[in-house]
Amino acid sequence: MSRPVRSRLAIGALGALAAVTLAGCATSAPAADTPAPATSDRAHEGDTRIAVTHDGGVLVLDGETLDTVDHVELDGFLRVNGAGDHDGHVFVTADDGFHLLDTGLASDTVEFTGEVFDAVAPGHVTPHAGRTALFDDGTGDVRVFDTDAVGTGTLPEFDTLTSEAAHHGVAIELSDGTTLSTIGTEESRSGVRLLAADGTEVTRNEQCPSVHGEGAVKGEVVMFGCQDGVLLFDDGAFTKLDAPDEFGRTGNAYVTDTSAIAAADYNADPDAEGYLLSQLALVDTDAQTLSVVDLPEGVEYTWRGVGRSAHDDIIVLGADGSLNVLDETGAVQESWTVIDPWVSPTEWQQPHPGLRVVGDIAYVTEPAANRILAVDLHTGEVSAEATLDVVPNEFVVVGAAGH
Repeated sequence: MSRPVRSRLAIGALGALAAVTLAGCATSAPAADTPAPATSDRAHEGDTRIAVTHDGGVLVLDGETLDTVDHVELDGFLRVNGAGDHDGHVFVTADDGFHLLDTGLASDTVEFTGEVFDAVAPGHVTPHAGRTALFDDGTGDVRVFDTDAVGTGTLPEFDTLTSEAAHHGVAIELSDGTTLSTIGTEESRSGVRLLAADGTEVTRNEQCPSVHGEGAVKGEVVMFGCQDGVLLFDDGAFTKLDAPDEFGRTGNAYVTDTSAIAAADYNADPDAEGYLLSQLALVDTDAQTLSVVDLPEGVEYTWRGVGRSAHDDIIVLGADGSLNVLDETGAVQESWTVIDPWVSPTEWQQPHPGLRVVGDIAYVTEPAANRILAVDLHTGEVSAEATLDVVPNEFVVVGAAGH
């Protein structure tokens, strides 16, 4: 077994190289009609920004009005993840790495900062407990750094963890300095390792075929999706929860840090075509149980269509155009039609409706109409909407209430 390596990198030369690499890739200007930064140089409490990818760049919107604040250019298929910091930065994943975007929430300027973590195949971005982990699927390397250290224009000091082989993986550093990191190769994935602060392996569990995704719930219990259930990690030990079906794949977790209940996508049909799903997995991490609930007829979703509200409710955007509020038993409490019906994409990268939930507001995109809207989860009323000049694809909401 190869030994994982954790190293502290002196980042001066790499940071300078990254800044040069990105020069000329972004266009930016001071954001118009935005409030001045708080005197603490932090975002105003409650302020949010939305970063929306499209073919050719990223559009930044005001989270309250949905007005366009600014736009930056970047080529290739782009993905976005909140950096997890307090100033509203976003990691934009492109072909060559993780590019840091300042949404202007605290600085009033939308621009790429010049901080680029180069990667062969950039994958998951996982902020947790003040640290952020970036996983490079092309090498298996994980870069971990202080979440609030980004935004200076120079790459922050970071630790590097190595995997035994390159694979599509994910890692999360816990509050005690240990790290959970997936196990796999280019051909298959099997489980999760616990690594000590110095990168040495403490323990592992390989009872999680096709491991994908993670989520940390109340009490820092972490779950990972498996092809046949989920894998939990709690207080130094792994526990496998089997799915009720022979094939019962979970790949993405939807969690809060105030609830012990995790919601997850669930697929019991290995031969299913398209990306629409009609069941959810509910994982009670206290009772260590996994149950499956059927959604109402017509309410099918993709991994982009599930979120959690400020009250730990589960919010689902259905292909019938409905926005549904479920309690933690999976029972539907409210349902409103908010967009037109839509069909599954034929390729996962194709634009299709998406959902992000911040507090009691659900943000919904409708690519067929170049539209984004904000829905009040108390009333179902649309509080703001905008027609964009681009076809929206992925998006993320960041800020004092949304990071």
